[in-house]
Amino acid sequence: MRTLRWIRLLVGVVGCLAAAPAVLGATGAARVPSGDWLTFDDGVQRSGVGPSDTGIVAGNLGRLRRIVVRLPGTVDSAAVELANVRVRGVRRDVAIMTTSYGRTLALDAATGRILWEFSPPSVRRLEGGPQVTTASPAVDPDRRFVYVSSPDGRIHKLSVASGRQVWSTSVTHDPTREKIAGGLNVADGELIVVTDGYDGDAPSYQGHVVTIDPASGRITHVFNTLCSNIRTLIDPPSRCHASDSAIWGRPGSIIEPGSGNILVTTGNGPFNGRNDWGDSVLELSPSLRLLHNWTPTDAQQLNAQDTDLGSTEPALLPGGTGLAVQGGKSGVLSLLDLRRLDGTSGPAGPRTGGELQRIDAPGAAQVFSQPAVWRAPGGRVYVFVADGAGTAAYTLAGRRLRVAWRSGDAGTSPVVAGGLLYVFDEQQGDLNVFNPRDGHLDRALPAAPGHWNSPIVVGGRIILPVGDDNDHRSSGELFIYHLPGV
Repeated sequence: MRTLRWIRLLVGVVGCLAAAPAVLGATGAARVPSGDWLTFDDGVQRSGVGPSDTGIVAGNLGRLRRIVVRLPGTVDSAAVELANVRVRGVRRDVAIMTTSYGRTLALDAATGRILWEFSPPSVRRLEGGPQVTTASPAVDPDRRFVYVSSPDGRIHKLSVASGRQVWSTSVTHDPTREKIAGGLNVADGELIVVTDGYDGDAPSYQGHVVTIDPASGRITHVFNTLCSNIRTLIDPPSRCHASDSAIWGRPGSIIEPGSGNILVTTGNGPFNGRNDWGDSVLELSPSLRLLHNWTPTDAQQLNAQDTDLGSTEPALLPGGTGLAVQGGKSGVLSLLDLRRLDGTSGPAGPRTGGELQRIDAPGAAQVFSQPAVWRAPGGRVYVFVADGAGTAAYTLAGRRLRVAWRSGDAGTSPVVAGGLLYVFDEQQGDLNVFNPRDGHLDRALPAAPGHWNSPIVVGGRIILPVGDDNDHRSSGELFIYHLPGV
């Protein structure tokens, strides 16, 4: 039944992509607001909520036109976009993205034309091999520079106008084992980078958080999730007895409003509540001092069964609730109180448990995506979660989550923008657009299969990279859906 429904929707969308244009202004361009999308999930808190007005509504989804862009690599992450910036001497809307082998591309968002390409020296050596990056870029608040990663373990500061490199800094002593997978973040005058390991968890590596001075590229602080008493980059395995505890969720890091504290979640690894913090939610100060932790009571079992808690990061519920939702490969969502992470207000330590609620993820499947959290007009709080078994919406009632609706459509990290919910079904290769309140499928936009890719929606456009870094390809595709004239 689902295949037939998808075919009907696909046929309908293909027919509509060249339908009548939207209402146009005097210049012929559609009247839509412009805007930026500067980082993964459009903000340092990673809410997954974009602009409230994108120009795209349920009524004009059928008018969208599609551009397919051929890329020199696979973008297994999300793009960023800046509106009306000068690139190559001309003001335009620009989308920026990084391929799995570290090529960073700036595209004209209106046409898909590549304006500049930055390729680190390691590209030719690594291309086609298993050493990759899947981190989304982050734009500096001044909009003049963008921070990107490469699989050689380096972070690069590039000029938005030209792609010229300003500085390059290594955040690992062993990039063959320590991977940069989670998105880059910029908050409180610091660039925040996290590391994890590769499939198979080949020792030795330690997931860690690094802050970098954006002006100089100098590393300012390091927090190692194993051997956390060591405050510098570890040269594995010479200085640490333990391995793993990766930080690999799509957002990389989450910034708490007000305090600026940093939340990260670790994957498989030892936990002792002193120096080793595997399978835990960690709250760090901006200077990377460990403040609190939440470690589930079954952390040892998660580690033994390769059921990483850190396949995703905490999702902060809006509206000053002080609550967060944590998923994981166990297929369970845990509702946490950030003021009492382990059930107490004490410091980080060996205590486990303390969550407010445990509830199944969609289909109780492994969660590799980042939830989107949305406060709807009227005040109701929604949490949208997608996994390989489906998509579901949860609403907050007091200090409990309740299922509002479910769909059998799989998905990567959801995005809410312009009052619509966008979920990329990486299995079927379509971008589903839902009514976020009731789960009605408004449109399925045809794309292609993917992996961890997720869309951005801003300025009358949807930008979606596709493909899977595990295919180790040196080519890829990007889809741009746009209103006529945009």
